[in-house]
Amino acid sequence: MTGSRPWLGVGLVLVMAMCFATLDTTAKLLGQSLPVLLVLWVRYAVQAVVMALWLGGRGLRGGGNLFACAHPRFQLLRGSLLLMCSALLFFGVQHMPVAEFTAVSMLSPVLVALMAALLLREPLQPLRGLLVAGGFAGALIVVRPGSGLFGWAALLPLAMAFVYANYQLLTRKLAALEHPLTTHFYTGAVGTAIVSAALLLSPVDVRGALTAAPWSLCLLMVFAGLAGTAGHLCLILAVGVAPLAVLMPFTYTQIGFASLGGWLVFGHLPDGWAWVGMAVVAACGAGSVWMNLRDSATDRARTAPVTR
Repeated sequence: MTGSRPWLGVGLVLVMAMCFATLDTTAKLLGQSLPVLLVLWVRYAVQAVVMALWLGGRGLRGGGNLFACAHPRFQLLRGSLLLMCSALLFFGVQHMPVAEFTAVSMLSPVLVALMAALLLREPLQPLRGLLVAGGFAGALIVVRPGSGLFGWAALLPLAMAFVYANYQLLTRKLAALEHPLTTHFYTGAVGTAIVSAALLLSPVDVRGALTAAPWSLCLLMVFAGLAGTAGHLCLILAVGVAPLAVLMPFTYTQIGFASLGGWLVFGHLPDGWAWVGMAVVAACGAGSVWMNLRDSATDRARTAPVTR
C-alpha cells in the first residue's frame, strides 16, 4: 500500500541514486575506450531484455498481459525524451567530471516550474521564482569561469535538464495511462530501436569495436545497462510504498554518490566552490519538488468529492 513503508521507500531511492551514479561513472569510463553510441545501445538493449523477461514471467504467473500498450504515441515520445537525456549524459560526461555534470543536470525540478509558467500559464509564485533563480545561480557556481568547466560542454547538462523537465511534465500528465512496468519495458525498447538505427547510419564499426574490446569492458557495458534498469525499477517500487513528498528530496543524494564515484575511479573531487554550487542546486531543487507535491495535494483536496 502506498505510504505504508516510508523507510523502505527511502532505501529504494538511495539504491536508485547509487545505481544512476554508477551508470554515469561507468559510462564515462567506457567512453574512453569504446564508441559512446555502442555503450548507449547496450544500456537500452539490456533494459529491454530484462523487462521483457520480467513481464513475460509475470504473464506466465497469471499477472496479465503487461506488454499491451494503450498509448503507443505516449510511449514513443516518452522513450525518445529519456533517450535524449541518456545521450546527452553519455556524451557529456566525456567532457566534464561526473559530479559536476550530475549537479547541473539536476536543475530539472526548477526548470519544470519555469516551463509550467511559460508553457502551461501556471502562476509563478515569488518563492518559486527565487528557487528558479537560486538553482541557476548554483549551476553557475559549479561551472563558473576559471573553473575549467565553463565552455560549450557546460551546456550539455543544462540541455539534459531541459529535456528531462519536458520528460517529467509529460510523465506527470500521462503516467496514469499505462502500467509503470509496461512503460519501463517500452522505454528500453524505444531506446534500443532508435539507437540501432543510429548505429546503422553511423560510421561506427560495431563488430571491430567489440572484437578489439577485452571481455571485461563488454561485461562492464552489460553492468551499466543493469545499473540503469535497476535504478528505474527501484524508483517504481519506491513510489509504491512511500509518498513522493518523503522520497524526492533523497534523489539528490545522487550528487554525493557521483562525487564518490568520480573520486574512486578518476581521482577527481570537486573544489570548494563546486560543493557550494551543488548544495545550492540540491536545496533549490528539493524546494521546488516540495512545492510541486504540496500544490498537487492541495489541488486533489479541492477537487475531492464530499463524503460523510
